[in-house]
Amino acid sequence: MTVEAKLNELGHTLPKPVAPVASYVPVTRSGNLLYVSGQLSIGPDGMIKGQLGSNISVEEAQKAAEFCAINILGQVTTVAPLESISAVLKLTVLVSSTPEFNEQHLVANGASDLFIKVLGETGKHARAAFGVASLPLGAAVEIDAVIELKA
Repeated sequence: MTVEAKLNELGHTLPKPVAPVASYVPVTRSGNLLYVSGQLSIGPDGMIKGQLGSNISVEEAQKAAEFCAINILGQVTTVAPLESISAVLKLTVLVSSTPEFNEQHLVANGASDLFIKVLGETGKHARAAFGVASLPLGAAVEIDAVIELKA
């Protein structure tokens, strides 16, 4: 089953890659490594906004992180087919949160679980999750990724 078919089975459609909102490129490639710029929590119904510990739940933010992961896969398709992914190496997860909120790691599971569901062992990765005061456009979550392609 293809990666896109697995996404569809989970109820997701691979989105058209989102254009940058500032002065950067969405993906750079060095050899077999892709560096995917931070993808915001944009789902089919628009941006998932909010701040953890204030006005959005962990469950809602996990869904936001899942959409970030799907958007990362969408950006990969601008450079290579999804079946050419050999490893999701590293995710950096930024979570808009109050100083008192300390469950960023649980929010990040939304993205991590999605990668594992659609890519299997290839989707397992190293990860860092941080709480930040705010994110661009009011997004609840932003995630960037380092992905390795097959030689």
